[in-house]
Amino acid sequence: MIDTTVGKRLLPLLIALLVIFQAQLWLGRGSIPNVRQMEQQLSEQLERNQQAKARNAQLEAEVRDLKEGLEIVEEKARTELGMVKPNEIFVQISK
Repeated sequence: MIDTTVGKRLLPLLIALLVIFQAQLWLGRGSIPNVRQMEQQLSEQLERNQQAKARNAQLEAEVRDLKEGLEIVEEKARTELGMVKPNEIFVQISK
C-alpha cells in the first residue's frame, strides 16, 4: 500500500497534471478549436489551388495552340482586334 503522506502529496500533483493537459487540449497550439480553424484554412487553400490548376491548364492549352498553329492567332485577331482578311467584308450584328 501507498503511504498516506505520499498519497496526499501525489494527488495534488496528479490533479495539476490533469489540469495542464486539459488546458493544452482546449487552449494550446494544438487545441481542438485551433485544429478546426487550420482544417478550414486548408480546405480553402486546396480549393484555391484547384482553381489555379484549372486556370493553368487552360493557359497551357492556349500556349500550346499558339505554338502549334496560326488558327488561334487568326481567331484572336478577329474577335479581339476586329481584324479582317484582304477583300473580306466585316459585318457586326448587335443584339
